[in-house]
Amino acid sequence: MKTYEMIYVLDTAVADEAKEAFGKKLEDVITSNGGTVVSVDKWGVKKLAYPINYKNDGDYVLLTFEADGAIVKELDRIAGLTSDVLRRMITVKA
Repeated sequence: MKTYEMIYVLDTAVADEAKEAFGKKLEDVITSNGGTVVSVDKWGVKKLAYPINYKNDGDYVLLTFEADGAIVKELDRIAGLTSDVLRRMITVKA
């Protein structure tokens, strides 16, 4: 298994409970498929480099996990279908 980092930016208008639920959903996908969550680092609200969907601020979260490649595709799919996610990126940690 490889170590991956997923950074995602959530809309700041979303309730804190919904943000926590989304993070929990991602962690559940990882653990239910045999992966492990290494760390979750909440960076907080930061100004975006450019407006996304007329939003100027986003809530950044860095998720570090160990998993297989199939889980990475599933996480990207889930984040892409969620309207509260402004941007996401998953990379292999070197």
